[in-house]
Amino acid sequence: MTRQYSRADDLIHQFDTVLRTLVPRAAQPSRPSPATDEIQDEALDDEQRRHAAGLMRINHTGEVCAQALYQGQGLTAKLPEVRGQMEEAAQEEVDHLAWCDARLQELEGRTSLLNPLFYAASFSIGAVAGAVGDRISLGFVAATEEQVGRHLDEHMEKLPPGDRRSRAVLRQMAIDEAHHAHQALEAGGARFPAPVKAGMTLMSKVMTKSVYRL
Repeated sequence: MTRQYSRADDLIHQFDTVLRTLVPRAAQPSRPSPATDEIQDEALDDEQRRHAAGLMRINHTGEVCAQALYQGQGLTAKLPEVRGQMEEAAQEEVDHLAWCDARLQELEGRTSLLNPLFYAASFSIGAVAGAVGDRISLGFVAATEEQVGRHLDEHMEKLPPGDRRSRAVLRQMAIDEAHHAHQALEAGGARFPAPVKAGMTLMSKVMTKSVYRL
């Protein structure tokens, strides 16, 4: 017999997700990190290590935002299959979150102090998008993932040449994000016009500039 979850059960699950997203080292990946033991960095000096940590902190915060976005959308999505797709994508984003967190530890870095703020903002945007309609919600996913993919490509270029482990993580993340964007469009997501994407790009620049150091 299938258990029917109450509103209290849902709230507890939501709160648990928030904690696992925002508390360092709390997220548990379902897949091993692409930065396997076989991949070893060349020697990084202090400046290179700090730069790599700054870039990985941005990527970690991006995954915090993605987790909040999917959680908000899943809460208000109309169709069960759309909610299911959001949950599946969110699990892969948990992998990304944990991988970035682990890599930050290796680089002697830390997660951003601004993560709670960006989580709250992304959750609100996701909930509004889901409430407007599944087509818009899925379109927002596609546009966001396309933008994240571009950031990942840029960061792979900006990482110190010897930082092979961070690059391995970002490479797999880019593959996953492209898959999420394709899935969202295939499921009927709207293709956002250029002005909307430009506004999203401006918002992402605010995040990247602030999180690199904070």
